[in-house]
Amino acid sequence: MSAAQKVLLVTGGSRGIGAAVCRQGSRAGYRVAINYASNRAAADALVAEIKAAGGDAFAVKGDVGSEADILGIFEAVDRTHGRLDAFVNNAGIVDAKARVDEMSAARLERMMRINVVGSILCAREAVKRMSTRHGGSGGSIVNLSSAAAVLGAPDNYVDYAASKGAIDTLTIGLAREVAAEGIRVNAVRPGIIDTDIHASGGQPDRVALIQDTLPMKRAGTADEVAGAILYLLSDAASYTTGAILNVSGGR
Repeated sequence: MSAAQKVLLVTGGSRGIGAAVCRQGSRAGYRVAINYASNRAAADALVAEIKAAGGDAFAVKGDVGSEADILGIFEAVDRTHGRLDAFVNNAGIVDAKARVDEMSAARLERMMRINVVGSILCAREAVKRMSTRHGGSGGSIVNLSSAAAVLGAPDNYVDYAASKGAIDTLTIGLAREVAAEGIRVNAVRPGIIDTDIHASGGQPDRVALIQDTLPMKRAGTADEVAGAILYLLSDAASYTTGAILNVSGGR
């Protein structure tokens, strides 16, 4: 395998949209670094799957809610490949359905620490490696927002929606900040996607309950979102930066 082959890092890459990005990224020719927070079995299984298909992948543990862990994730990529060409800022959480007047400070702190502070710190580390200002050769960053950022998610999780609104702003500001340094920064806003993130927020049946109210009468798939992400990472999107692409079935 060529030493010049591009390297892709995906946070939260062991399941859902992140895993779909890893699979599609490998098929597109990237060497893939799969970050996971706790589910080592899922990450190892995905590494084995990608290698069995002829790709190159490794797993790296780390919680994006911890700056020390974030540094460790990027340092592992440095040690393994010595370069970073593409980064997908995917790791994030939802919490149980609740109104704002029911939310604790601890819940809000955790949400913002992981979804906002963690994403910004990950972007910082990616820029340090990609930017021509820092001796890099450029690259592409795709952030994971959500349709909730513009819908507000009332009676579900306004805190999550607010955290994704911050991701939209991060995308626009960072794109303009590093556009002359060889880095493109874009985002996707998934709508209702059939992954296990709903179960992690205590609503495992959310897709079944809501899909008939959606314009396309179905949820999206992780692969549909991953396809949009791979486009934004690719040279086909070479003049696209600061864009936020809705992958929400018209929602």
